[in-house]
Order: sequence, then C-alpha cells, then structure tokens
Amino acid sequence: MVDSLTDPRAYLQKRVALFTGVTFVFFALLLALDFATPAEGEPLISSTRIASMVVLVTHGAVWAITRRGERSVALCRGLELLAMLAAMAVFATLPLVPPIPGVGGVMAMFTPVPMAVLVLLRAAIIPSPAWLSAALTLAWGALMTASSALGWEGVEIGMVNRLLEDGIEPWMVPVSLGVLTTFAFAFVAAVVSHVVHGLQSKVREAMQLGQYTLEAKIGEGGMGVVYRARHRLLRRPTAVKLLPPRKAGEEAIARFEREVHHTSRLTHPNTVAIYDFGRTADGVFYYAMEYLDGISLQDLVDEHGPLPPGRVIALLAQAAEALAEAHEAGLVHRDVKPDNIMLCERGGVADVVKVLDFGLVKDVGAPDEVALSRDDALQGTPLYMAPEALTDPAAVDGRSDLYALGAVAYFLLAGRHVFEGKLVEVLGHHLHTAPTPPSELGAEVEPALEAIVLRCLEKAPAARPATAGELRRALLACPAAGAWGREEATAWWDRQRDALRARRQRTLEPAELTVAPRSR
Repeated sequence: MVDSLTDPRAYLQKRVALFTGVTFVFFALLLALDFATPAEGEPLISSTRIASMVVLVTHGAVWAITRRGERSVALCRGLELLAMLAAMAVFATLPLVPPIPGVGGVMAMFTPVPMAVLVLLRAAIIPSPAWLSAALTLAWGALMTASSALGWEGVEIGMVNRLLEDGIEPWMVPVSLGVLTTFAFAFVAAVVSHVVHGLQSKVREAMQLGQYTLEAKIGEGGMGVVYRARHRLLRRPTAVKLLPPRKAGEEAIARFEREVHHTSRLTHPNTVAIYDFGRTADGVFYYAMEYLDGISLQDLVDEHGPLPPGRVIALLAQAAEALAEAHEAGLVHRDVKPDNIMLCERGGVADVVKVLDFGLVKDVGAPDEVALSRDDALQGTPLYMAPEALTDPAAVDGRSDLYALGAVAYFLLAGRHVFEGKLVEVLGHHLHTAPTPPSELGAEVEPALEAIVLRCLEKAPAARPATAGELRRALLACPAAGAWGREEATAWWDRQRDALRARRQRTLEPAELTVAPRSR
C-alpha cells in the first residue's frame, strides 16, 4: 500500500499515472466519436484525428511509464509537462490546419473544449501550485489565440456576423474569444489547484505529530490508538501510541503517562523499546516506540495452528526474560496474553519475542499509584487472569504474570485456551477447575514441558515458579529445548516473510486525521 500523503514522490507518480490514464480514455472516446460522425469532405486521416492520436500516444506512453516501478519526481514532472505540451501544440494549432479547408473559424470556436477539459483535469488530479496550473493554461491560451487569429476564416454564427457588420475587425473576434477563454480557464484551473493542493497540505500537517508523521493505523485499545509513523529526520519506521482527545480525561492522562514512564524503565531486548514521549500544543499525549513488523502469538496460532514444543520453549524463555526484568524493577504486567507478545525479526535474528502493552502495569513499590492501579477492580484479560486477580487484586505480583504466561503456553501448544465458555464460566474455572493437560487434547507436548505449563497454572501462587528467571531455567532444561534454534527459525521466516508482509499491509488502516490534531 502506497501512503501517498507521506511519500510525495510516490504520490506524484500515482497521480500522473491516473491523469494520463483518464485523459487517454477521454481522447480515445473523442477520436471514436470523430470517426463515427465525420464531416462532409473530411479525409480519413484529418488534422483533428491526428491531434487526438498524438495525445493518445503521448499520454498512453506516460501512463505506461508511471503506472509501475519507482520514478523520480523530476521524471514524473517532466513526463507530465511533455504530455501537456504535446496536447497543447496539436490542438491549439488546429485553426491553422483545419480538417476541411475553409473551417478554420469553426476550429477556433470549438478546439478549446477538449483542451479546457485537459487543463481542468490536470489541475484537479495532479498536485501542483496554483501558479503552475495558471501558467500552463495561459501558455496554451496564447498559442491557441495566435493560431485562431491567423487561421480565422469566418464562421456562420449570427452574433459574430452582426459584430462584423458593425465594423469590428475580423481578427478581433478570435483574439477576444481566445483572451476571454484563456483567462477564464486559467482562473478556474488556479482555483482548483489551490483548493486541492491546499487540502493535501492541511492533511499532511494534520498527520504531523511532533517529529513524527502518522502513516497508518495499526490498532486501538482501551489506553489509546497506535499508528505506524516515520520520524521526520531519522526516517525510520516507528510506532506511535497516542491518547485521542475523546479519551483524554484526567485519570486517562495519568494512566497514559504512567504506562510510558514504566515501560521506558525497561531495557531488555525482549521488551518493546520506548523512543520518545511528548504532548502537542493541542494537548494530545503520545509516545513513540519501536515499530514491530511481525505477528502476534494470537495471530500466529490462529493462522498456523499449534506450535511445536521446541519453538514454544524458545518463545516462552524470551518472554520470561522480559518479565524477569520488569518484576525485578517492581512492575507487574497484569495483561500477559498472546495479543501482547509479538514475534518479529531483529538484526537478522528470527523469532525475536517482544512483550508489549504495559498499560495495566502495577508498580508494587509505589503506594501513590494505588488509585491508578485500581486494586479494587479486575485488571487484565479474563482468559489469562490468575485466580488471585479475581479474588484479591491487591495481592497480584509477578507470579500472576507467570500464570498468564502458562496460559499463553497452553494456547501455543494446544491451539485453544485453558478454559473456554462464557465470561462467568471462564472466571469460575480459573478459581476452581484444574486445567485439562494439553496432551489429553491431542497436543504434541513432552511430559517435562507439560508439567511446567501446569505448574504455572496452579491456583495457589506459592505452587508456581517463584520467579520468571526460575521459569526460564526450567524451560531451557526440557529435553525439547534445543529442537528449535536459529536455523529452524530462519527457515520458517524465509518461507513466511512475504505472506506476513502482505498480511500486515492488509491490516493497516489510513491514519484518522481527527485523532491527531495539528502540532504547532
């Protein structure tokens, strides 16, 4: 998908192709009409038909060149002007070489019509300043007026004849018509270009958020909207999360700031990196983080089915490392789930895990955050909530994240959630029901790995691994721990890379301009 508003070169090329494609169809129809309704005495290859053919050839060639590949701005502008000049030259001079001798006056009266369509189409489709559209129209008008005056042979129109009878010089008729037509269409073309070009500038300005240009919407959650963006100077792809004005209440702003402050404290390579944080002059809070062009574990299983045990171990070990750093810093994620764990490539390394979305994070060492943490309310996703998160939210600690990570492991191995059903049923199962071992559901899982997963899913926090580091060590001690390494991961990404990129393009949405007011 080409984001034309943030890539002027691609936008110009796309619009030149559209313009020449439309004009090609218009002049093809004009030529067909000319052949279908020939004038008496008009030769098969007349000047009007040659003029239409010249436009068809030049505009068709420009369309063929610009519809594919990457053409420079200079080439696109040059091709566009070449196509315009060719059309101007052949149509403006028709009064000098009329299709039938003696109808130069008729040509002077009616040849402005197709060219007027051409200049107005150009002004509406191709982004350009108003002065350029006016200049092209004036150039065409000057040439047309001169050739009309030289080729004027009179025309049987009552009003024109009356003017001549009143003593008006014959040359004044085409000149007057040419001047009036030229300035009228130059004005209209300039206005159209000004409006279109101005709207594009406003759209581009509205998509600017500090140093970042919003390109496409990635997703939206309770704590904000995430966009793919590009830094103005570094030009690297970035993910920008912002708090829309409609959600920017005092508590929401405090939570948003808390999320970015806590996440920025984490530096583990398996945690999403924060680049920047700011507030626009319009009051929009945002923060920038690394853009992950990959796939979530939720989508991975949904599209490719359960994963082999060796790969599950490799992914969980990375996620556990990221959580270990957070827990040691006194932070509890509280929303670990497949949607918040991304799989991507980084620095030529495949299957790199990134833990995302610390929007519900709890700082166990900060009493002043009790109100924001809302320990009296349920926090998290029901399918992955630990029992204590339901019965005593204030008691949630790092082991609650390990319960959720165990539920993620279960989903990766079995292709289904630990507990399924209606909301109340799922919450009741978390409190009272022992999970069915994945092996009993037909999952390919070795006993050691299954025991670790079920240990994570114990109802009592004390029965689970004490820390994320302990969980990681237990995972890496499993017999299947070495079954999925760098070679297997690279081979999988080599097979799936194109499909993953195509999938990402399909899921991107145009940036919503109403979400990001202009930054001053």
